[in-house]
Amino acid sequence: MASSDLSLNTPQTFTGENYQIWSVKMKSYLETYDLWEVVMKDKLIQSLPANPTLAQIKAHSDEKTKKYKAKTTIQNSVADSIFSKIIACETSKEAWKTLKQEYQGSERARQNQILNLKRDFESLIVQDDETIAKYSNRISLIVNKIRLLGENFKDDRIVEKILVTILEKFESKISFLEESKDLSTISVAELISVLQA
Repeated sequence: MASSDLSLNTPQTFTGENYQIWSVKMKSYLETYDLWEVVMKDKLIQSLPANPTLAQIKAHSDEKTKKYKAKTTIQNSVADSIFSKIIACETSKEAWKTLKQEYQGSERARQNQILNLKRDFESLIVQDDETIAKYSNRISLIVNKIRLLGENFKDDRIVEKILVTILEKFESKISFLEESKDLSTISVAELISVLQA
């Protein structure tokens, strides 16, 4: 059960850059305090019945408090220049949706971003003087951007990319891997580790 106080460090303040990273951190933070559902569902709080019980009063109060905490948390985790864009939002859901629309763009824009990143991924090749670690970092950077945009990008595709594009000097290690392991089930970390050894 989540604590009622917001004592964890809040995610970095959103300044208008790296929206996808900020939104993932913010979602996790809100989930920690059982506030994410409040943001996504934005249910109307029912009025108290005549002669409410103490349990009904407490539940009603808790619902209102969660709504205010969710809205306040979002407001306090954006820079003042960004806050001006959500200042008129009445609910946390409205604020979240406004930020998402402004900084992630429409679904079409998101799909275009994903398509461009996939093109970048497909065109990657290892440079002659590049280490496996640096090459895998370049791949990871692009893949993580794709995943942050909500696209499922499987590890086996990354493994295949590395195996197809690495230099000939690694052929003996790849042959060893083919003989000792099922390459369709090897993890990216395991492949990188073998190639670096």
